[in-house]
Amino acid sequence: MPGRSSNSSRRIVGLFLALVLVPSALLVWLGWRLFEQDRANALRQFEERRGQTADLAISILEQAVASTESSLRDTAARNRVAAHGDAVAAVIDGSRLSLAEGGRLAYSPLPDPGKDVSAQPFAEADALKQRGDVAGARERYHRLSQSREVTVKAGALLRLSQLATSDARLDWLHRLSQLEGASLEDVPVGLLARVERCHQLDEMQRTPARQQEATVLREDLRNGRWWISKLVYEANLGDGCLNVPGALADRTAAETLATAIESWWQSDRLTPSGRRYQPATGVTIVWVNDGDTQRFVAGLPGFVEREWLTPIRTLEQRQRARIVTRDPAIRTATAGEERRSAADTDLPWSVVVSDMDGSAEMARLDQRRSLWLAGLAALLLLLGSGGYFVARAIGRELAVARLQSDFVAAVSHEFRTPLTSMRQLTEILVDERVTAPERQSAYFRALARQTDRLHRLVESLLDLGRLEAGTTPYRLEPLDACALVRSVVEEFERETAGNGVRIELDVDGTATQVAGDRDALTNALWNLLDNAVKYSPDCRTVWVNVERNAGRLLVRVRDQGIGIPDSERRAIFDKFVRGARAKTDGFKGTGIGLSMVRHIVAAHGGEVRVESAVGAGSTFTVALPITKFEVQSSKFEAAT
Repeated sequence: MPGRSSNSSRRIVGLFLALVLVPSALLVWLGWRLFEQDRANALRQFEERRGQTADLAISILEQAVASTESSLRDTAARNRVAAHGDAVAAVIDGSRLSLAEGGRLAYSPLPDPGKDVSAQPFAEADALKQRGDVAGARERYHRLSQSREVTVKAGALLRLSQLATSDARLDWLHRLSQLEGASLEDVPVGLLARVERCHQLDEMQRTPARQQEATVLREDLRNGRWWISKLVYEANLGDGCLNVPGALADRTAAETLATAIESWWQSDRLTPSGRRYQPATGVTIVWVNDGDTQRFVAGLPGFVEREWLTPIRTLEQRQRARIVTRDPAIRTATAGEERRSAADTDLPWSVVVSDMDGSAEMARLDQRRSLWLAGLAALLLLLGSGGYFVARAIGRELAVARLQSDFVAAVSHEFRTPLTSMRQLTEILVDERVTAPERQSAYFRALARQTDRLHRLVESLLDLGRLEAGTTPYRLEPLDACALVRSVVEEFERETAGNGVRIELDVDGTATQVAGDRDALTNALWNLLDNAVKYSPDCRTVWVNVERNAGRLLVRVRDQGIGIPDSERRAIFDKFVRGARAKTDGFKGTGIGLSMVRHIVAAHGGEVRVESAVGAGSTFTVALPITKFEVQSSKFEAAT
């Protein structure tokens, strides 16, 4: 019967929820479809705008790059390209590479260190030096150092520095370092003299001066001061004398451009014309061929931004878009981006267009739909909250009805057992089927026990009603709690003597005084003992412990019964509530005992707690405040 009632209540609640939720779900689905359609239309508009912006950007960039290619034929235009130091423009004519004015490379694939110094003009002076006539050789070298021919002057100064020592050698090397256009074994004499000065200062142990000279020399070398090969550049930069503590490791523009041109020279130079972006260096190279003459420009990102990307910034503002260039090797584009590959546009980079304020656009779109969404939300809230409260009310009513039905069935069963026994005993005594006095006395005692049981059941129901109504008076008086517990345990043992029940009592300390109503506390403890025995079918021993802790008296009733699941632990103190296993296993009870215990203990200023594990038993703890007073009696209303 309870199972059918539970299923019926579930069907009623389920039917109601279905009637409410199905239309609500349909409404939400339709609203969501409209929302998605509106959003898809907006996204399609954004995509079309990005596509138009990408086409315009490609056109502008193509014109800008083509204009730079055309200007490479003009010397003044090439010089203007290199004016900012972030680009170089050059002309390759046969085996000669000519940089535009202002262009700097740390090294070049076609270096031009200057005319090589010949030994022929110094043959006579060198012969005097070999014969030991150093003074004569020095005089001839000194005269040759006044020559207008730079290679002769460079050779003379070099030889004079070799004959001098200490400061004099530093002076000759300084004069040599000022010369341009002469080289010795493809090394510019100026660079050679500067390196030799560092070594001379190191030999003279003039460390601060050497470090200062080395710092300036490193920067000149890295910034393209001389037109040298990569081999000469690396050999001199790696010279140990040029090592300076704390020297900056960041690459200079001249180094980056030299690396890019060297890579281009090895791979793409022979292509008639082209446009390449090198992600490793960030350099963009554009080159064109006119017969045997090849012209190219190599620019760092600053040059690209200034010369080619500046014209599209106005387009960005007008189209509310962000336009960037990327490595052509990156072929993917994230959501909300329009990509044009280098292979499709013939530009050095892939061009990617995204919305500058895509989130703001979506926010404006959401604002346009806010009124509709607010209305839908309000309607859903109304339906949902109304359905929830109605379903909750129905559920509560059905639950109360189910509890009342279970209670009536349980009480009827509880009444039927003692009444049946009483009826049988009464019929035997009335029919005088038992004549022996001792047998009659036993029957009378059994009849009295069943009468007491029926009386306690009726009183429990009446007490629960009075507790719920808040009209139960308690006569609070000083009680020896330990003595009270002992008396209740002894009485309970006598009552259950024939059922094999054993109570193990452990009382800590002497008499402990509490303010309480004897009958009410007796009833509460009796209910706990009765539950412990009832729900322990396999272990008939109950443990009762009394101790004091932090100004309170703790009475624990422990069993090793079936235990209480976590899901039911909070509800067992509610009236008419019984555990699921108590119902399925056929344990007798009305579901009001623990509810009465909670009311009684709360009315005495205490609390009741439970600790339990399924299959390991339960421990109920009643905590009462220990007090000292001499009031004979008082009336307190029970806490509701």
